[in-house]
Amino acid sequence: MMIRSATALRNDYDGMVKLSIEKQEPIFLTRNGDGEMVFLPIELWEKRQAELELFAEMLRREQNRFAGARTYSAADMQAETEELLRES
Repeated sequence: MMIRSATALRNDYDGMVKLSIEKQEPIFLTRNGDGEMVFLPIELWEKRQAELELFAEMLRREQNRFAGARTYSAADMQAETEELLRES
């Protein structure tokens, strides 16, 4: 975990960008010793957002399954697809 002061960000923004990109890790920024912000490359933020969205979707599907929603096996889906293709 990389921790730096907010002053370090102000004084060496380019260095912090380079460090965060090279390490592919966020930098936790502090002010007066207390955590305040997280600094990370956009690509890393977007990747983490995509992962969170995937996890949320997986959770939603599991909740639906536990609530009694019908589930399909891969074989069921293949049979259904083949039947739909024959009908068209």
